[in-house]
Amino acid sequence: MTHSDANDQSPHAGKHISPKHSTHPLLSYLDPEHLGPWGIYLQQVDRVTPYLGHLAKWVETLKRPKRALIVDIPIELDNGTVAHFEGYRVQHNLSRGPGKGGVRFHQDVTLSEVMALSAWMSVKNAAVNVPYGGAKGGVRIDPRKYSQNELEKVARRYTSEIGLIIGPTKDIPAPDVNTNEKVMAWMMDTYSQNVGATATGVVTGKPIELGGSLGRREATGRGVFTVGVEAAKLIGLPIDGVRVAIQGFGNVGGTAGKLFAEAGAKVVAVQDHTGTVYRDGGLDVEALLAHVRETGGVSGFGKADVMADDEFWGVDCDILIPAALEGQVNKDTAPRIKAKMVIEGANGPTTPTADDILNDKGVLVLPDVIANAGGVTVSYFEWVQDFSSFFWTEDEINQRLVKIMKDAFNAVWQVAQQHKVSLRTATFIVACSRILQARELRGLYP
Repeated sequence: MTHSDANDQSPHAGKHISPKHSTHPLLSYLDPEHLGPWGIYLQQVDRVTPYLGHLAKWVETLKRPKRALIVDIPIELDNGTVAHFEGYRVQHNLSRGPGKGGVRFHQDVTLSEVMALSAWMSVKNAAVNVPYGGAKGGVRIDPRKYSQNELEKVARRYTSEIGLIIGPTKDIPAPDVNTNEKVMAWMMDTYSQNVGATATGVVTGKPIELGGSLGRREATGRGVFTVGVEAAKLIGLPIDGVRVAIQGFGNVGGTAGKLFAEAGAKVVAVQDHTGTVYRDGGLDVEALLAHVRETGGVSGFGKADVMADDEFWGVDCDILIPAALEGQVNKDTAPRIKAKMVIEGANGPTTPTADDILNDKGVLVLPDVIANAGGVTVSYFEWVQDFSSFFWTEDEINQRLVKIMKDAFNAVWQVAQQHKVSLRTATFIVACSRILQARELRGLYP
């Protein structure tokens, strides 16, 4: 998992956050010299604190997760040996409802990363006003090195180990990096076996046959497209003919690219873990999606030119969509970006340093905590459908998704105009106010 260097991510040189913001001690299990993604999140909270009014009394709530579970995952490999993997589930805040957030399988998963992702889920859920808190999970494993049988064992043992704190009314996992519908089916089945009853609502992003929702797979990319179109209207950027560059071409980047192309945009460059492809007149998105499904990546796509990976960030485009991993838009890549708008399809792709660079350049950044909230919104729909055992049509789901995303984005836009702040800070103002209001109303127990 690619992160920018620690200096770019974290302003924390000692054991305290910079005195000009606050002086609370860092949690003892974190390394103050290498805070990783959690350092980015803490900076974002510091930026929003002056706008929270009387709710700032509760701001420390945002700077420490409610619960963090670290588990050992032992499995017997196909060759008969036993391997152990680290697993995490972090519940950042549950003031507004049960935890909600994905589970990723990746060799570079860390506690700092899962903590930050869980916190961003708190913000994201509150920003679109779905009744969830934020949570996240991860297993430190490179899934490319293991068989389907071994990955199933990992998923099932992980589910059993975190079963203490998950459940349809406690915390509802979903797919994330390197996990999918199949993994969610294994997790749902394992949890159900352990509680003695089928519990479809324990995870979302499941196969349709097991209580999954229509439209879920495309939901995050559809949300990225929806807020992109809304923002383009507000800044006078016509979508027809606009040039788009996308990093990451899975469910999120691929769906967003397809929808932008159908609206008349030209997707001119796409980068993923296999390489970078480019075509000045616009790529054939449908053909590229088919190639990715067949080969696992964009590399080798015949109807495009090969571009050096490093050149991707300087490509001539109007809209850039980072839809891969966190920390990709950083102090090194941000100065080269030519786009008028960056739409964050990934979680945490832009560091605070890069945010400032892009702001100074006049680039409009649509932050992840609103731009990619389509996935959790349709996960919410799936959860509701599971509880009622009544399922909606795909048109109904898409209509409701688009309405929620438009309303949430326009509310954030108004706050940004009112306070003359970035859309990221505006989203945090809206979301953190909702989270802390719930905290205040609930009070402290005991």
